[in-house]
Amino acid sequence: MQALFDVINEICARIQVVSDLFWDFPTNFGWYSSIPILGNFSLAIILLIGSGIYFTWRLGFVQITHFRYGIHVLRTSKKTDKGISSLAAFFLSTAMRVGPGNILGVTGAISVGGPGALLWMWISAFFGMATSFTESTMAQIFKEKKGNEYVGGMAFYGRRLLKNSSLVGILLSLLYIVYAMLCFPAQGFNTVSSVGQIAETLTGHSIPTNSTLYWVAFAVLIITVCIISFGGIRKVCSVTDILVPIMAVVYVITVLLLIVLNFSRIPWFFYAVVTEAFKPEAVFGGAFGTVLTQGIKRGLMSNEAGQGTITMAAAAADVHHPCDQGCVQAIGVFLDTIVICTLTGFVVVMGRVWQTDQASAWFDLGKLPKFVASVTELTPGTAFNIIISLLVSLCFGLFAFTCLLGFISFTEMCAHRISDSKAFINFIRILCLIVISFGVLTSIAGMDLGSLWDLSDFANILIAYCNIPLLYLGFRYVLRAKKHFDRRDGTRFNSDIAGIDVPTWDEMG
Repeated sequence: MQALFDVINEICARIQVVSDLFWDFPTNFGWYSSIPILGNFSLAIILLIGSGIYFTWRLGFVQITHFRYGIHVLRTSKKTDKGISSLAAFFLSTAMRVGPGNILGVTGAISVGGPGALLWMWISAFFGMATSFTESTMAQIFKEKKGNEYVGGMAFYGRRLLKNSSLVGILLSLLYIVYAMLCFPAQGFNTVSSVGQIAETLTGHSIPTNSTLYWVAFAVLIITVCIISFGGIRKVCSVTDILVPIMAVVYVITVLLLIVLNFSRIPWFFYAVVTEAFKPEAVFGGAFGTVLTQGIKRGLMSNEAGQGTITMAAAAADVHHPCDQGCVQAIGVFLDTIVICTLTGFVVVMGRVWQTDQASAWFDLGKLPKFVASVTELTPGTAFNIIISLLVSLCFGLFAFTCLLGFISFTEMCAHRISDSKAFINFIRILCLIVISFGVLTSIAGMDLGSLWDLSDFANILIAYCNIPLLYLGFRYVLRAKKHFDRRDGTRFNSDIAGIDVPTWDEMG
C-alpha cells in the first residue's frame, strides 16, 4: 500500500508543477517579476481580478445595487414543479462553495502569506460577486428543459456560444468530470477524517485510522452517497436544504462565541490584516506576491467565482428572470468568503500562535491541526475547548460531505450531457465511488496525502481558464438581460430580448 501511495504522491507532485506554472506565469520569469508592482501579479490573478473588475464596472456594481433584491428572491422563493426553487439552488451551490476549503484553505493561506491574505480574499470576493452574477445569469439564459427539470451550466452555454457545437459541449462536460475526479479524493479523505476527530474529542483517546470506527464510517459514507446522489438533483436538494443551514449556523455561532470571548483582540485583527496585506512579516516570507497569490488562490478555491462549477445549480432554478438567480448566486460568494472565510480568519489570526513559543511547532502542523491549535489559544478552559473542537470537527465533516453530494450530482449531469446510455452513466457513477474510496482509504491507511490539496488547486485554475473566456463571449447577452431586468416593465424575457434563440424562455412566456 505504501508503494502505491508513494507513486501517487509522485504523480501529484508532477501535476503540481504544472499547476504552479498556471498560477504563477509569468511571475516565474525574472524579467517580468522585476517590473515594479505589475511583477507581483500573475496572469491568473490578472484574469480573475481583472474580469471581476470589468464585470463590476459594466454591470454598474451589481453586487451592491442588487444585493437587497437577491435577498428578496431568497425570502420569497417557493417550491416548484419545474426544476428547483431559487432557494434550493442557492443551498445546493452553497453546499459546493462552503467546503473544507473554508477552514483548510483560509488556514493555509494565512500560515503561508500571513494575515494580509484575508484582505486580498475579501477583494477577490467583492469583484467575484459580479463574476458569479455573470456566469449564473448566463447559465439561466441558456438553460434547457429535460423532463420536469432544468439543466444548464458551463457546458451548455459554452456549446451555444461556440457555434452550437456538440463537440464543445462534450469536451466541457468531460472537463468538469475531470475537475470533480481531481477533487473527490480530498473530500472523501476529509469526511472520514472528521469522524475520527469527533470520536477522539469525545473519548479523549487517539483512535487508530485502521480501526473498526473508520471502516464503518467508510461504509456508511459510500452507502449514503449512493442513496442520495444517485436519486437525482431533487433528492440532493432535499438533503442540502437541511444540512447547509445547519452547518452554516453552527459554524457561525461557534466562531462568534470565540470572537466574543476574545473581544479585546478584534482591533488587532483588523490592524494585522490591513497592514500585512502589503508588507507581511518575515516569518511568512515577507513577500507581497506571496500574500497576494495566497489570498486570490484560496478565495477562488472557496467561492468558485469564475470557475463555472456552480453554474449547473444556478441553471436548475425555476425563476421569473435570468438575473434573479444571478443576484442570488452573487450573495453566495458573499456568504462563503466575506462571512464564513472571515470567521475562520478571525480564529487563526486572533489566535496569534506564530507569536508564541509554539510558533515552530504550529508551522509544522497540517492545516486542520493549525486551526484547532488556534482555537485552543482562544478558549479559556479545557472543557470549553472540547465543546468548540467538537463543533468545529462536525462542521468540517458536513462541509466535506455536502461537497461530495454536489460534485457527484453535477458530474452525473455532465455525463448525461455526453450520453444518456445507462451503461455510460453507471460507469461514471462507479468511477466516482472508486475515486472517493481512494481518498477514504488513504485516511484508513494512515496516510496524509497533502498532494490531494494540490490536485484541487490544479483543477480550479484549469477550469477557470476555460470558463472565463466563455463569459466574455456571452457577456453581451448578460448585459441585454440586465437591461431588460432593470426596466421592470412587466414583459417576459425571451429570444427577442436576449438577441439569441432561447427556446426554454420562449416556452415559459
